[in-house]
Amino acid sequence: MSVNTLITITAEEAVKVVKSNDRVFFQGASMTPNLLIDSLCKRYNELENIEIIQVHTDGKAKYMEKPYSDSFKLFSCFVGSNVRKGVNTNNGDYIPIFLSEIHWLFRRNILPLDVAFIQVSTPDKHGFCSLGPSVDITLPAIQTAKLVIAQINPQVPRTHGDGIIHISNIDYAVDVDQPIHTSISGIPTDIETKIGKHVAELVEDGATLQMGIGNIPNAVLHNLTNHKRLGIHTEMFSDGILPLVEKGIITGEEKEIKTGKIVTCFAVGSQKLYDFIDDNPLVHFKEAGYTNDTSLIKLNPKVTAINSAIEIDLTGQICADSIGTYQYSGVGGQMDFIRGASLSKGGKAIIAMPSITTKGVSKITPFLKEGASVTTTRAHVHYVATEYGVVNLFGKSLKQRAKALISIAHPNFREELEKEAYKRFNQ
Repeated sequence: MSVNTLITITAEEAVKVVKSNDRVFFQGASMTPNLLIDSLCKRYNELENIEIIQVHTDGKAKYMEKPYSDSFKLFSCFVGSNVRKGVNTNNGDYIPIFLSEIHWLFRRNILPLDVAFIQVSTPDKHGFCSLGPSVDITLPAIQTAKLVIAQINPQVPRTHGDGIIHISNIDYAVDVDQPIHTSISGIPTDIETKIGKHVAELVEDGATLQMGIGNIPNAVLHNLTNHKRLGIHTEMFSDGILPLVEKGIITGEEKEIKTGKIVTCFAVGSQKLYDFIDDNPLVHFKEAGYTNDTSLIKLNPKVTAINSAIEIDLTGQICADSIGTYQYSGVGGQMDFIRGASLSKGGKAIIAMPSITTKGVSKITPFLKEGASVTTTRAHVHYVATEYGVVNLFGKSLKQRAKALISIAHPNFREELEKEAYKRFNQ
């Protein structure tokens, strides 16, 4: 094969290289290579003990469903809705790990990969393909896997940064021509809008932002239209930043790390978002080991990290990835950016959440549920925001923290929380 020539085969032919007892990596998010995954699942009666490593995939995860799951076992570093049920059964398991450290599993040979399933753009005239908007842990995966199988898709946007692979490093290629996964956020509720306003008031001109996808981040961004010289250094972003880029509010001119660039390791959103990042040198895609490196994050000015929680106890312990013992999501990059923001000059680490769940249960609780994970320790938590306001727990004692958190709890639960605080602290 010529150095710049790629010979393609069918997905069914490509996945035949997977053998029983292999460890297989799946690229995730908008770039999930579903054709290869589904073709592998069709071989379930020929294979056994296939170990799957991933962060978060989109689309139907057949490998978590019967009868396919008899041949596959998922070890996920983050849990999405399509595998949540399976991860909480014998068919899967969760690996607690910071997003910033997953690359070590591959590069330090802790979880050596036999095969990597990826999706890439068509090669350019030099033979280089782009990993599109999902570089994250895919880059270290393809650099260490014994075999790389790629879906070659002309609808994958070519992204700038480090997410490239030469066709000489692709062992088997399959042609596809279909849109990558999109995600459209809903309209923020009144509660989410109030939270967004509270958080936006904490954001200073010249701040470097980290926020994810969802209604609360979008509500925050919607309230930043009068800000100036904002920058982005994040693990991911979505459509919410586009209006701020168009209005010249996001310029990145005060950032220390890649000044003027929007730095991320993946992006998920609408086709408009993918059109924006396509061949756009303004957006720089790096692997998660870079974007989530606390020692780099903290060098940017006024890093403002906005994350969320499932529940928080009266001392400030944050559970953001499980509901009791039920694994709901994952550690992800919350701690990476909370710590990075806390160490940044003028930085602010923010936990933003509604005061109650959709079922009307208080998210501010006397104690975390039995078996719940502590995603972020109380020593790391600074700002907490609900629709009832913002408190800063940094430097506050346990009793002071309880009082502060009760002040932003839902009014229906404040009396009960005060009683529990009295029982615990005797005052």
